Amino acid sequence: MEREAAELFEEFKELTASEFFRRNKQMLGFSGKIRSLTMVFHELITNSLDAAEEAGIRPEITIDLKRVGKDHYILKHSDNGPGIPEAFITKVYCTMFAGSKFRNIQSRGQQGLGCSGCVLLSQMTTGKPAKVISGYHEGEKLKGMEMTFKMDVKKNQGLILSQEPVDVKSSGVSIELHFKDVSYSLSEQGAFEYIRRTVIANPHAKIRFRDPTGHKYIFDRATDIIPPLPKEVLPHPRGVTADDLIFMAKHTDKRRFRSLLTTSLSRMSTKRVNEIQKSTGIDLDKRPKDMKWEEAERIVDLFSRMDFMAPPTSGLIPIGHDQIEKGMREILTPEFVATNTRNPKTYRGGVAFIVEAGITYGGESGRIVGDQKRAEIMRFANRVPLTFDQGSCAITEALKSIDWKRYGIRDLDNAPITVFVNLVSTNVPYLSTGKQSVAPEAEILHEVRQATMKIARSLQKYLRAKKAAKEEELRSKIFESLVPVVIREAALLAETDVPEYDAVLAKVTRRAKFEGIQLNSEVENE
Repeated sequence: MEREAAELFEEFKELTASEFFRRNKQMLGFSGKIRSLTMVFHELITNSLDAAEEAGIRPEITIDLKRVGKDHYILKHSDNGPGIPEAFITKVYCTMFAGSKFRNIQSRGQQGLGCSGCVLLSQMTTGKPAKVISGYHEGEKLKGMEMTFKMDVKKNQGLILSQEPVDVKSSGVSIELHFKDVSYSLSEQGAFEYIRRTVIANPHAKIRFRDPTGHKYIFDRATDIIPPLPKEVLPHPRGVTADDLIFMAKHTDKRRFRSLLTTSLSRMSTKRVNEIQKSTGIDLDKRPKDMKWEEAERIVDLFSRMDFMAPPTSGLIPIGHDQIEKGMREILTPEFVATNTRNPKTYRGGVAFIVEAGITYGGESGRIVGDQKRAEIMRFANRVPLTFDQGSCAITEALKSIDWKRYGIRDLDNAPITVFVNLVSTNVPYLSTGKQSVAPEAEILHEVRQATMKIARSLQKYLRAKKAAKEEELRSKIFESLVPVVIREAALLAETDVPEYDAVLAKVTRRAKFEGIQLNSEVENE
């Protein structure tokens, strides 16, 4: 018997964002026990760093991870940021797609899902509520609020269970969450390694961490310089689609479409708008809401054929080669380090980006596998570590394509080096919603290669100098061991006393050693 249409749609339902991600938590990066916990660390640390920097505060984060059962942990995370006003606490932690990051701006996170995703995972795996203590200033007064709550998944909002004012000594947020079906690991993909890499890329941050065994780690800041805040930039004409233009047209307060173009896109002058109108024959004095899809397509097609200046890059804030060096020296204590920040470039014709790279040798560089040191690749996007999906990432692809033998590295996989690459952009082209690997855009691949090969040449010079110094030292040892024997035997054959030779020998060996040291110094200076 056939069913009527109305009957078929009786079970038609609408899902809130919270309900959707409850059923598809892997889209938030919560898949696998190790990865799930690392992503929790990622979301909470990222949120704390952003909040502190926006308030002009040097970030200081304290994390306490306590194991209370098999794959069951209690996580306490606190920071010294500006805090969250009472009215916004549940919005931050319980409402999906809520936040201040929905702009064309360089940002660690851009989806408004992070903190609320952590609360959702906690609730799904333990049923326990979240507990937050927030200290914040209201005018000159410092206020404190303690709140316990759950996420109302059906309504995509918070359900407050209790709240009361508390005394706090300073501003900042502390959150306590329970998790099950997660696992703490010291592996390359684990939570500890995420913290370690975060501090390298954010040398102005200090993180205290107590692991499940009770061991305390203190990652001190390597610099007191807080990075300047990135600025919002207008989209470049080469980077927009017809759908983007229609969306802008529907949500603008401008009366004419030409005004929308000049105020909503970068590198768009009145002269350019007149050229567009002449070439397309479209009346750009019309109301934006009257713009048709076909007309928007014609305008975008013309954009692709017009010559525009490159998009503005003043809104991009790289870490900087000096700060990368400080971060790498603080954590890796290498015997050699070289860094490089490239000039801004664009991909897809209109999206600006910057690549910066660093390389270290010796010390804590590389990773230990068994009893052997192997190369360590650290990938970042806007200072955020990318710890998963390394094999599919454009950064890895670019590094693997380099002929490392030219730079004195016979086998990249088995070298005691660490390679650092950070991609800076308002629109990082991630391959998936997990945001752990970068798409292989040709321009990005090229820039990663160029940045890395430059610092690899510095490493090559250092390794050559080190080898030369070692050879000089070996020659000195040969002189020290053989010359006295030769002189004594010669004196014996000549039937004369053995002459004083210490001064001559010292002069020769000191000269050899000095030349080796001098060579090392020259490479360091370069």
